[in-house]
Amino acid sequence: MVKKFRRVAIFDVDGTVFRSSLFIELVEGLVEKKIFPKYARTIYAEPLSHWRDRKGSYDDYIEAVVLSFMRYIKGVHYGKLMDVARKITALHQNRVYRYTRDLLKELKKRDYYLLAISQSPKAILDPFCKELGFNKIYGRIYELGPGDRFTGTILELDKIANKANIVRRAVEKENLTLSGSIAVGDTDGDIPMLELVERPICFNPNEKLYRHAKRMGWEVVVERKDVIYKL
Repeated sequence: MVKKFRRVAIFDVDGTVFRSSLFIELVEGLVEKKIFPKYARTIYAEPLSHWRDRKGSYDDYIEAVVLSFMRYIKGVHYGKLMDVARKITALHQNRVYRYTRDLLKELKKRDYYLLAISQSPKAILDPFCKELGFNKIYGRIYELGPGDRFTGTILELDKIANKANIVRRAVEKENLTLSGSIAVGDTDGDIPMLELVERPICFNPNEKLYRHAKRMGWEVVVERKDVIYKL
């Protein structure tokens, strides 16, 4: 009997499905609930201001948010973080882009295996992505120590940082095929992942990804307000 392989569709999550960053929402939620101190915001306040004023990059802002998270996550109880993650999911579950939301629904009907890969914590990705019908979710996993409290260590960071290797591993483990495969990304960090698939889609791309996409002849899709158009 010939083994049947399912086609795969890979999605970055923050900025491609979710209309913000789950990482940012999680840190803000932890501050609001006083699990993180208020001055945790001071670490990313200036990069946020610079990005809003178009004087700095979004990457610098996100890196500062991650730095804040890493500084204050140690000692936090897993249950407290998950309470915040579930509340964020309930509040923002529908805060998604129309294009990728509808693409997910279409591909689900066509029996695609839906794979989410993100640099946000898996603890918040799981409840958000499962509601959208993803079959497998990859994100950063943070080590738990005694009493289910975070140690501040990221497990297997080298693996989650390489999206292309994650795709290859998932294809092998889940009996998938890259024939007819699709991937959606929004930054130049997604290029290795996009290069693996038959239909790379650059959605609301940053400048580096946009320029690479135009050179390669890749599909570029932009959603702004209530308009979706291809470049």
